[in-house]
Amino acid sequence: MISYTIPGMHVREHTAEVPLDWANPAETITVFARELVDPARKDEDLPCLLFLQGGPGGKGPRPLGPVGWVGHALKTHRVVLMDQRGTGRSTPVSARRMASMPAADGAAYLACFRADSIVADAEHLRTRVFGGRRWSTLGQSYGGFLTMTYLSKAPEGLSACYVTGGLPSIEPSAAEVYRRTYPRVAAKNREYFRRYPHDIGQVGRIADRLAESDVRLPDGDRLTVRRLQTIGLDFGMKPGYERVHWLIDEAFDGDELSDTFLSQLLTGTSFLANPLFAALQESAYGSGDGATGWAAQAERSRHPEFAEEARPLLFTGEMMYPWMFEEIRGLRPFQGAVELMAQRQSWPELYDLERLAANDVPVAAAVYFDDMYVDSGLQLDTASRVGNVQAWVTNEYEHDGLGTDRVFERLTELVAAIGGGIQDR
Repeated sequence: MISYTIPGMHVREHTAEVPLDWANPAETITVFARELVDPARKDEDLPCLLFLQGGPGGKGPRPLGPVGWVGHALKTHRVVLMDQRGTGRSTPVSARRMASMPAADGAAYLACFRADSIVADAEHLRTRVFGGRRWSTLGQSYGGFLTMTYLSKAPEGLSACYVTGGLPSIEPSAAEVYRRTYPRVAAKNREYFRRYPHDIGQVGRIADRLAESDVRLPDGDRLTVRRLQTIGLDFGMKPGYERVHWLIDEAFDGDELSDTFLSQLLTGTSFLANPLFAALQESAYGSGDGATGWAAQAERSRHPEFAEEARPLLFTGEMMYPWMFEEIRGLRPFQGAVELMAQRQSWPELYDLERLAANDVPVAAAVYFDDMYVDSGLQLDTASRVGNVQAWVTNEYEHDGLGTDRVFERLTELVAAIGGGIQDR
């Protein structure tokens, strides 16, 4: 175990070997976790708070100091930042690795990186590395999906759960998720163009240039209109409109698209840093019988306002399409595997409805009313069907509200007001 101190935090690094497939432990991978503690309390026996990162395919945050929710948590807990399997220092899933596999092997491999396996990894860390005591969890976005799986599979390991923008539907359907998503993304587009009406013409000018010309990104990929549209993924975050606006603002150098624009657009749409986010996006909803079947693509055909030829051109959101695995260089090695995953007819169940209904672990969840990524209606339905859930509904924050000082503090107050978490008996 490596340990060291950075300003305001003492750090311990942990690695553990776990099965690639928990149902067939012949092959192993490494799972990495970084433990943070107030340096003045590093020798105290403090309870642990496990952070469940958004995603899918998200690595734990790299801390720069005891600020925000981390600083609040360090007043009372050790904070555990786990790199979810396949990310960061936890045996990352790379394009190189995927390129070495036949499509069927690649699909079987990727299927081992879903929520049920991540929860099994967390339980292994809790029992083998962190002493076996109950711990609390903080789940951001997809981390809330992991929370519901954790409560379904191993609630005995949990003291309390905090969720920000991520209560999933406990009867998951990718088709229903995207049926609700497109109208919300269209509303975000309307707000963007209301705020920056002069961008309507600029965006149309960019799209027209891409439609009539072969424009190449710095890595050699062709920049298409539909790839341009994917930058709307940022609209669900608090400064997302501004980031897109400033990107569009510098799009042209004279009559040509600028190097600055093309470079920034490559960075924002390549998925080089997190290919699992794209590869696992729809299979995260696979549970029980039924294929996910490229649900985002199927639903898009019902919304002509998102067509590449439409003006004003609308941006899309957290949607993955089959063409992305052809056009985007970093995703091409995943193409055969994700095609097979989209066709898969049966998945392990992620949620135990009876166990969730009887849940006694305190859960406090921030539900962002205007959340672009996770429908607030589905979140509130889940809150009504899972035992011991307190839902705080607010429109003060976007999906990244956890980045403020208030959200996590409010959730801890809700749990404290009903007596706190379950302690080991």
